[in-house]
Order: sequence, then C-alpha cells, then structure tokens
Amino acid sequence: MEPIPTYIIEVSNLSKSYGKKKVLSSISLQACQGECIGILGANGCGKSTLLAILSGCLKADTGTISYLGKKIEKKQDFHLSVGYVPQENPLFLSLTVLDNLRYFYADSVVPLKEDLENGIPHIFGLTSCKKTKVKHLSGGMKRRLAIACALACHPPILILDEPGASLDFVCKEDIKNYLSFYRKHGGTVILTSHEQSEIELCSHLFLLENGSLSPLDANTITPAILTERMR
Repeated sequence: MEPIPTYIIEVSNLSKSYGKKKVLSSISLQACQGECIGILGANGCGKSTLLAILSGCLKADTGTISYLGKKIEKKQDFHLSVGYVPQENPLFLSLTVLDNLRYFYADSVVPLKEDLENGIPHIFGLTSCKKTKVKHLSGGMKRRLAIACALACHPPILILDEPGASLDFVCKEDIKNYLSFYRKHGGTVILTSHEQSEIELCSHLFLLENGSLSPLDANTITPAILTERMR
C-alpha cells in the first residue's frame, strides 16, 4: 500500500482576475487527511471563485493544485479526487432523486444500490423519496441530495460552498453530523460558511480579504466578530 501523502491538498500561489479586477492573489494553503478547512470572508470577496478553482470548475490564471501528492492540471483529473457542492443547485430539477443519483454514480466504483441501502443516500433519507422529482423536494432535501451526488464516487476531498445557508436547523445538524462522520473516516473538507456551528467544525480557519488568504485563530472567532468580519 502506498503511503498517504503528508498533505491531501496542497495549493500554491493561485491567482485569478476578471478583466482588470484581481479577485485572488497568490493563494496558498494545505490540508491533511481528516482536516476541515474553513474559509471566511465578506460576500463578494472571492470565496466561491476559490472553491470553483479547487474543484476544477474554473481555471486559475496562475498557481498549482496538488491532490493526494499529484499535481492536477486537467479538469477531468479532479473528478475522482473531489466532491463539490456549489451554492447554486447543481441538480436536474425535472428528474427524480433516483435519476439524479444514477447520473452522478455513473463512474462510481461503489454500486448505487449498495449506497441506497447503507451509504450517504440512506443516511440522508433519500431512499424513501427516490421516486420524487427534485423540483418537489424541500430546500433541505435538495441540499442533502446535492451532497450525496457530490460524494457518489467516494472522493477523499469534499468542497462545500455555504452548505447550511437558508436551511432549517434539522438539516443543518444532519449536514454537520455527516461532515464529522466523513472526517472521522479520513475525508478532508474545505468549506465556506457564515454559520457559527459549521465554523466550529473547522480544524483551521482562513480569512479571504482583498484577494489574500490569511490564517485565523479559531479560538478567537465569536459570533460578534464573525458578524463584523462578514460585512
């Protein structure tokens, strides 16, 4: 068995501009197996852009990304290493829960049937509504399904953009509990959040401000400071 790399994720000097506006400037970060990286910042500061680059959905202007010790350069190389849940709904609304799962499980080494019985679709209660069209689901069930689809290939890295935004307390707790479970089983998480309960999950916190990423002391982030920093 090959040894697990020291860093599951290693990002060096990422930069991104839109026209003359520089959104990200020389971003670097690392994460080990089982860690949760939280990226905080005001709306519009570039958090979603950064996550889109880390998931392979957007190309950086400069910089490198390595997952599992290997430099990633092509979009298809991200596929088996990263699960990504953007803020916007990535699901096919006119299809059923089952059809969405079938689509995302197409390249999975784990059969969908097995996960419907024991995996995350089962944990999130999707088995009981598998014949329901996505457009008829609640916001919380749509988010649960989006996470299940992102994890269809059982990637070692999960990236989430505001996972608990606009959801009820029960759904937020379900997601929080699953993220703890995922990490305990070796998964690594990168997320953005304005939720204190999700921020408390993080082993390392960073502030994205003026295009630069700087570390934060998790012990100093109170609700009041969080509110001030997110303005």
